[in-house]
Amino acid sequence: MRISARADYAVRAALQLAVSQDDGPLKAEAIAEAQDIPHKFLEGILNDMRRGGLVLSQRGGNGGYRLAKPADSISIADVIRVVDGPLVSVRGVRPPDLSYTGPAESLLPLWIALRSNVRAILDGVTLADVAGSDLPAGVSALTDVPDAWTNP
Repeated sequence: MRISARADYAVRAALQLAVSQDDGPLKAEAIAEAQDIPHKFLEGILNDMRRGGLVLSQRGGNGGYRLAKPADSISIADVIRVVDGPLVSVRGVRPPDLSYTGPAESLLPLWIALRSNVRAILDGVTLADVAGSDLPAGVSALTDVPDAWTNP
């Protein structure tokens, strides 16, 4: 699985908004600077997040962006789906829409299992979890596996 720059930036922007929920709207420039995200790129991401119902925008001198819902009700998967579409696809196709024959036939259940595990992790972690450095125990346990931090 590959996390795009767009998805990474979107999650980071959402986290910045999550920790600033009580401070009022944040300007895109402030988010871009705090997270070292190219401003123009971030504007497009924030617009996608607005259209997807994750953020609200307010115009004017005191304007900016804020989360549309509490941070504990927005999963990391929600953010990624809004800016990048499905969490797992194969050649741009969702696994249930694929079919294989012969020795490749067992690939379909493998892709479905992969999607299920990705969903279990990303749907189970909220912006509040990450912003509060309080990942669910099951996710933290996966980082304790010795090979988790190395590249084969």
